[in-house]
Amino acid sequence: MYRTKTCGELRLSDSGKNVVLAGWVQRSRKMGGMTFIDLRDRYGITQLVFNEADDKHLCDEANKLGREFCIQVKGNVSERQSKNPKMDTGDIEIIAKELNVLSSSLTPPFTIEDCTDGGDDIRMKYRYLDLRRPIVRRNLELRHRMTILIRNFLDNQQFIEVETPVLIGSTPEGARDFVVPSRMNPGQFYALPQSPQTLKQLLMVAGFDRYFQIAKCFRDEDLRADRQPEFTQIDCEMSFVDQDDVINLFEDMCRMLFKEIRGVDLPMPLQQMTWHEAMKKYGSDKPDLRFGMEFVELIDVLKGTGNFSVFNEANYIGGIVVPGCADYSRKQLNELTDFVKRPQIGAQGLVYIKFNTDGTVKSSIDKFYTEEQLQQVKAAAGAKDGDLVLILCGDNANKTRIQLCSLRLEMGDRLGLRDKNTFKCLWIVDFPLFEWSDEEQRLMATHHPFTMPNPDDIPLLDEHPEQVRAKAYDFVCNGIEVGGGSLRIHDTRLQEKMFEVLGFTPERAEAQFGFLMNAFKYGAPPHAGLAFGLDRFVSILAGLDSIRDCIAFPKNNSGRDVMLDAPSGLDQKQLDELHIKVDVKDAEL
Repeated sequence: MYRTKTCGELRLSDSGKNVVLAGWVQRSRKMGGMTFIDLRDRYGITQLVFNEADDKHLCDEANKLGREFCIQVKGNVSERQSKNPKMDTGDIEIIAKELNVLSSSLTPPFTIEDCTDGGDDIRMKYRYLDLRRPIVRRNLELRHRMTILIRNFLDNQQFIEVETPVLIGSTPEGARDFVVPSRMNPGQFYALPQSPQTLKQLLMVAGFDRYFQIAKCFRDEDLRADRQPEFTQIDCEMSFVDQDDVINLFEDMCRMLFKEIRGVDLPMPLQQMTWHEAMKKYGSDKPDLRFGMEFVELIDVLKGTGNFSVFNEANYIGGIVVPGCADYSRKQLNELTDFVKRPQIGAQGLVYIKFNTDGTVKSSIDKFYTEEQLQQVKAAAGAKDGDLVLILCGDNANKTRIQLCSLRLEMGDRLGLRDKNTFKCLWIVDFPLFEWSDEEQRLMATHHPFTMPNPDDIPLLDEHPEQVRAKAYDFVCNGIEVGGGSLRIHDTRLQEKMFEVLGFTPERAEAQFGFLMNAFKYGAPPHAGLAFGLDRFVSILAGLDSIRDCIAFPKNNSGRDVMLDAPSGLDQKQLDELHIKVDVKDAEL
């Protein structure tokens, strides 16, 4: 054994013991004839003492150690004269008797400390060093603990863990697939699963009435802080259940996780909000309920009541009331105007009304409306003296609400209302079954083509499919979609109807999903499922801004692994074996 104890477990009760420790040099300090070294491993830090008066040669060897040297030390546990209450091992130190350098180290490119001097790019290039930092390591330890808790919970609920294939056929809906060429089948390709959706449905047909999997999923989509090209789902499916059964069970799982990990008691039951209500009040199907500022619709008091043509021509006028911000300066208001005009948001401008504490009103539309008319806005919005009302308008109500949502979240950030230690969870239900794709110029499945329509709305599939509600549900926490699922179609004829509405020819539907529809002919049970994004769930409970720090080896925002330098080109020999010719236009290979 290279060690008898770890660097995090020794206490004052261990005084006098002879121990062997192994780890990495965190820092070194020379004070007179003594050298102090902080030795770090996964479990903590222990101070080593080398005394020149006791063993000059050993002390000289210790002085040669650099940061991140991997060493083994034998010594005696002793009580520290100057204790460090900030360290778990701060009451003791090791009087070193023997030193063995296991591996020397170059000077690391950044400090291996919680507050490091390394930027994102260099930390990702040297991720194996970044993972030595306690703050990053704790995130992965949290991920491990959550995974164990989830597995135990689902096991106690009679779920069985089943691994599904990673090399599958391509799916036409949803995000872009990552594809894998087949050498043995020239010109043909596997796809990496965006989700094990059809496979877990087949497991229900097979009689595995409760399935789960900690599943790797892959989506070739544009990245942001809460997205990675490969990610992990807590993937679940159940037979002989309705929507409430699924919601209640997984609400219990979430309640257990919040209690075990953060000591937080979630309300029972959690709030449920329809998609239409969420869009109307917050402009988002994943509303952040940690603060108010619900939207107020102002079209009745502002359209046609003044000479402001922008409002008079708008189909939607909405605003938010920002409490206590009537004292915002012209500079601050200009910043907000510039914010909503950013291409990512796309608003044409911003209207403000200040209801000052002295009862006066100041607005960017003063010359178009009387003070009496602006006071009507105050009453309609529920504003008080000292409040600031921010207003957006547009032709398309949902588009404008989405813009207003961005403004609301920005104000929440500016006012410090989005506390990472506060958790507001809810279920969003009654999603539209279909949504219009401007890119495809057709209706697309909001979730996926296997989602059950609300039985009350099935007659609308022929004439008004855009009005059909889905038996779908999303779990939302602090404005982040953590998980989602739906009841599934288990009837061949209804599934065929779904494909028809989505523009599939019978031949295409049969070619791509014939295996599933055929399976439904052999006694398919009613079934439903849900999948949580494990990375997102961990990041929320860890209080992170990005999911990258709870993934061992993440990709950057361009989908690249800068440590492995992937993706990369292939040798011509490999391309020839795969019968692939590469023709990259307007870019370097």
